Order: sequence, then C-alpha cells, then structure tokens
Amino acid sequence: RHFWCGYYLMGISAFPPAMLLKNDEKLFNLLSRIDLDELMKKDEPPFTFPKTLEEFEYAFNEYGQLRHIKTGELFVFNAREDLHRWNQKRYEALGEIITQYVYELLEKKCNMTKAILPVDATEDEPTSFIYLSPDAMSNPSKLLVLIQGSGVVRAGQWARRLIINQDLDSGTQIPFITRAMEEGYGVMVLNPNENYLEVEKPAMSSPLPSATEPSDEPAEKRERKDDKEGKKKREFYEKYRNPQKETETEQIPIRENGSSEEHVLYVWDHFVSKAAAKNIFIMAHSYGGLSFVELMNQREMQVKNRVCAVALTDSAHNIWLQETSKSTQDWMQQHCCNWVSSPEPLDTPLDPMLPDCPQVSAGTERHELTSWVSFNTIFRFFSEVLEAKEDEEAEETSNTVTTRSSSLKNKHQDL
Repeated sequence: RHFWCGYYLMGISAFPPAMLLKNDEKLFNLLSRIDLDELMKKDEPPFTFPKTLEEFEYAFNEYGQLRHIKTGELFVFNAREDLHRWNQKRYEALGEIITQYVYELLEKKCNMTKAILPVDATEDEPTSFIYLSPDAMSNPSKLLVLIQGSGVVRAGQWARRLIINQDLDSGTQIPFITRAMEEGYGVMVLNPNENYLEVEKPAMSSPLPSATEPSDEPAEKRERKDDKEGKKKREFYEKYRNPQKETETEQIPIRENGSSEEHVLYVWDHFVSKAAAKNIFIMAHSYGGLSFVELMNQREMQVKNRVCAVALTDSAHNIWLQETSKSTQDWMQQHCCNWVSSPEPLDTPLDPMLPDCPQVSAGTERHELTSWVSFNTIFRFFSEVLEAKEDEEAEETSNTVTTRSSSLKNKHQDL
C-alpha cells in the first residue's frame, strides 16, 4: 500500500500537468485491478500445522511455562516475517492444542468429568459439555461455579494468551479448582463459549449468469471476447499473488446453549439448582459477569435463595443496559464484589460507575490478569461471607432456643 501511495505522490512533482492526468488515469486503472490484501498473501506457506505440542517442539516446564524443547525460548508469534495471516493461523492451531491439553489437566490432575449438554441430546445433534468435580452435585456444604469470559477460551481457561506467554497458573482455572477442593468445595467449570458445531459448507453449484442488457454483437463473438477478458484477468492476478483459499464453514448452534447467556441459564436449571450444596459461590470473569447478571434477571429468587457470594473480575455487565431490577441491584450490593483492572494496590476500594456492586482494585491494569492476581483475596472474601452467614444462623438458632426455653419456663411456672 505504502509503495503505491509513495509512487503516486512522487509522480505528482515529476510530471507536467497534461502527462500527470494521463498517468493518473493509468495508475488508477492499475490500482483498481490489484487487490492489495490478496497481494500481501503472495507465496504463503500451506496452512498445515502440527497436531501436538511435541510436533510443535514446545512443552510446559515444571513451572507451567511453555518453552521450546530445543532452545528453551518463549513461543515466537512471528515465526515468518511478513506473513501475518500464516502466523495467526499457526497461533490458532497451537491454541487448539492448548485447549485439549487443559481438558486433560482437568480430567487427570483435577479428577473432573464431563457432563454432556443438552442433557437429553440425541446422537445426531451437536453437543457441548461442562466439567464437574466428583462431589459437585452431592457436596452438602459448598459449591463453586466458575464462569469464564468470551472469545476462544474453553472450559478451564481464563486467557489463552497468558497460558502461552506466561504460565498455566495465571491463564487457567486450575489453581482455583485445586484450592476450592482443598477447602471442601464441590466445583463446576462452565463452558460458555462452546455454542455451535462448525462444519464445512457443501460445495455450491455455479450460479446462473445474470441477465444483462441485450447486445448487437453475435453470441459467438461475445463469448470469445468474455473468454479473452477473463483469461487476461486470471493471468494478471496469478502474476501478483497466489493466495490460499480458506475452507468455508457454517455453524450449527447447540440447542439451548447457543450463547454464553443461554449456557449459564441452562447449567443453572439442570445442574446448579439441583446440587445439594447449602452454600453456592460463583466466580465470573469479564463477559461471564454479564451472563451471571442475565441469570439473575431470569431466575432472581432462585439465585437469591441459593447463592452466598459472587466474585466478579473486570465484569462486562451493565445493570442499565441489561434492565436489572432494583431488588437485584440491592442484592448485588450485599453479596457481590467486582475486582477491576486498576493501577491501585490490590483490594483498594474504588467508586463504582453504576449502583450495582462494590468495586475494588484487582492490583493490575491488565484485564486478562485480574482473576489470577485476585486469587487469594477472592477465596478470603468467600470465607468471610460464609463465616458471617454461619454466625448469623447460629445466633438465630440461639435466639430460637432461648425463646422456646423461656416459653417452657413460663408454662412450668403457671402449672
């Protein structure tokens, strides 16, 4: 792009006006025939990438950091200069391998199992899944529900970028899962971005030629002329570029799980609400916070009756745009806390822009890091809320016993 623009600008001062107009027309004709985006794809390598970490020659070390097997270096995005699209495809291919790697960690390290969605899925329809700890449905005391943000991340991940460029602890939900299990929680890991099955589009038949104005030229002469022009155009493009065509796909939505909001509502109705836990805790990052607020809009009384506390990290919710009721806003003030990206030290109280829930600093200005940096303080928040609830319940029980005892004493005196 810059080459052609520079060439054109230099030409302005180099030619007299009459020649400039002529050259300007020629240049315009030339530029109009070049697809500059396609030109940049010239000599692009095939989109064929390794299928495993080993084939990529990368591995996670003892600290959970992704490193090159031979050099020990970090992942390099620009493996080939001036081939951004190819580099991006390579990065996405690695990301898919990372997703499967995290699934393996959930199953082997955390001893979690998949639950297929929809629960009544037929053999020929697309499905999704969530992960459950062994006691997720049966734990009588505590349940932790984890909801990630939007994008390419799948179950068990907060941010793919962190997994690849930093480490597994900061980019995955595994530290939260293991800590929760150590503290006696059952755990559910949601999968709100697995919304559809992507399949290759069937080959389309060539469209019929569109109707054109009648021409006085004989049909045979017109066909020869069209063939000649078409051949010229093909030769011209072949001269300037040789791009790869990407496979065209279509998306088949997963029933009742076609969006993050639908997914969270479905999991609440079929799993969370049926769990035995007396105390339910929810942690939601970014768009996951919006999905939680939408759940409250749909199941307000159920959430209020079952959920003890909600930890949000840089939540994307908006109580005005989501038309959240005043009663929900009041409940969120008492039971939610949002750790937001900020230059302030961790847990510094901040003024919320909307009257929904308290906001404190996550201790980082990086959106994707807010969950990991807030890790310890979130579990402390949950513990304090549960302790306060148990103290309140104990006091109510004590008052009830005292009242009952006083009533029996009075009856005894009367007798």
